[in-house]
Amino acid sequence: MLIAIFGESCTGKSTLAGLLREKLDAKVYSGKDYLRLAKNEDNARAAFVSVLEQASLGDSTVIYVISEPKHLSLLPKRCLRVRVTAPLSIIQSRFAYRMGGTLPQVIAARLAAVHGAFDDMDCDIAVDGSKPAQGECERILGALQAQANG
Repeated sequence: MLIAIFGESCTGKSTLAGLLREKLDAKVYSGKDYLRLAKNEDNARAAFVSVLEQASLGDSTVIYVISEPKHLSLLPKRCLRVRVTAPLSIIQSRFAYRMGGTLPQVIAARLAAVHGAFDDMDCDIAVDGSKPAQGECERILGALQAQANG
């Protein structure tokens, strides 16, 4: 089973992936983690696409956390696509926390400039990252169960 969790930075993707990993005993990849699969970037990408394809066929359980739209192109057709969004104020607040409490204006402007980049992308489940992650995790698990039964 392959679950792609995608959205902007600080929307709650990694928290959600961690909760799902525990429930599903899944392997989690984030961003360019796949570069560890080979010495050459092209070979690593090809190996990772194969990992994703095998997971989509049910050979393993993989969660791929994506925060760059270009990485969506690595996904096979068969996967559960989970889009995570959050209000800009929450994203900025979480990012500031990561930076020790202060968000430099340049970073705040960058976050504002990319805000909404994933909003129109196709998904199977849209998650509100400002809601409690446990509830959203349960919703995803329910969708997986329905998908398995359907």
